[in-house]
Parts: sequence; structure tokens; C-alpha cells
Amino acid sequence: MLELAKRAISRDSFLLVACITILLSLAIDAGAHGVTAGDKGYIQESSGTMIIPFIYLGAKHMVTGYDHLLFLFGVIFFLYRLKDVSIYVTLFAVGHSVTLLSGVLMDFSVSAYIIDAIIGFSIVYKALDNMGAYKRWFGFQPSTKMATLIFGLFHGFGLATKILEYKVSPDGLIPNLIAFNVGVELGQLMALGLILIVMGFWRRSSGFYHHAYNANVALMTGGFIFVGYQMTGFFIS
Repeated sequence: MLELAKRAISRDSFLLVACITILLSLAIDAGAHGVTAGDKGYIQESSGTMIIPFIYLGAKHMVTGYDHLLFLFGVIFFLYRLKDVSIYVTLFAVGHSVTLLSGVLMDFSVSAYIIDAIIGFSIVYKALDNMGAYKRWFGFQPSTKMATLIFGLFHGFGLATKILEYKVSPDGLIPNLIAFNVGVELGQLMALGLILIVMGFWRRSSGFYHHAYNANVALMTGGFIFVGYQMTGFFIS
């Protein structure tokens, strides 16, 4: 009986790692913080204030931004009250918004590979946090709220770096950037709502706590894969 249980855990761990790896592969194929060829051409050719199109582009980016979604998945993994979820998501949104807007307006960017590697590390960090690693290793628990805000800054900076590559027209730049950011937050809320629904069903199952550790091992593995891919790209580009 014990042997069957071990096999079930091993099988579930493999499936969780496989799912996270597939998500990251999709993100890698699309390019971290990437924009489709059609959207890229639209951004480059647009001029003037275009609120609705940029809201759509922002929302589209977020719901297909698997690195963002994996980090948010880790953030809300053990949050049960909507109040707590709102606090953490707000901190992430504030950080994301500040660096997205300021990075583009100040024309300040660094290598997208480095930024995206840090984003991958944020996934690893949160997975380890969920597993209680820092308390065991260091004897204290780092502030999860501060970590969420800091990593939110890097997530927004990654997008700002990519936008700068597309030479957005200065005509209507500020309202378009604000609209894009609003779209990002709307997309985040939509994705978060779906994640919470799935998590709600999973948490009510008897196997949630049994598989929670394995899920975060899979999340950590996916984060390391993402970091490795981005650093490889940085050194060979």
C-alpha cells in the first residue's frame, strides 16, 4: 500500500513538472514579454491617442504572459481570503505599473534577457517561500509583501524594455501607455479570476495539501528552466 502511495506521488510530481515545463516552453517560444508580429507592426505604425486598442494589447499581453501568471500562481497559492489576495495583487500591480510607465517615459532599459532571468528567479523565490525554505534555512521569514512589490517592479521593467524596442510614436505616448497598463491590469484580473476558480476547486479536494509541496517543486523547476534559457540567450546573443 505504501509503495502504491509513493508511486502515485511520483506520478503526480512528474505531471506537475511536465505542466509547468509546457507552460514555460510556450512562453519561451513566444519570447519573454514578446509581442506578435502583427501587434508589433501595429504598435510601430500607430500614431495619436488610441485608448481601446492599447487596452486590448495590454490585456492580451498579460493573459499570454506565462511568466507573470506562474508568479501570481505562486503568490496566491496559500492565500484564502480575498482581502489578502487583493493586497498582494495590488502590490504586484503597483510595482508593475511604476516601472512600465517610468521605464518607457525615461527611455531606460537593460538587456531583456537579464530582466527575464530575474522574472524566472522570482518564480523560484516564491516557490521556495511556499515550501517554507527560508524559515528552515535562515531562521526567519522574509517579508512576502516586500518581495511581491520588488518582483513586480522587475516584471514591469521587463515589459518596458520590450516596448522601447518597438519605438512607439511619441504622439499620444502617455495616454497610450496608461491605456496599455490598464489593459495589463484588466488581463491580470481575468487571469487571476480563472486561477482562483481552479484553486478553489483544488483546495476543496482531499489531496490539496498532499500535493501542495509537489506543485511548488514543479513551479520552482519551471522557474529554473526559464532562468537557464534566458541566461543562455544572454551569453550567446
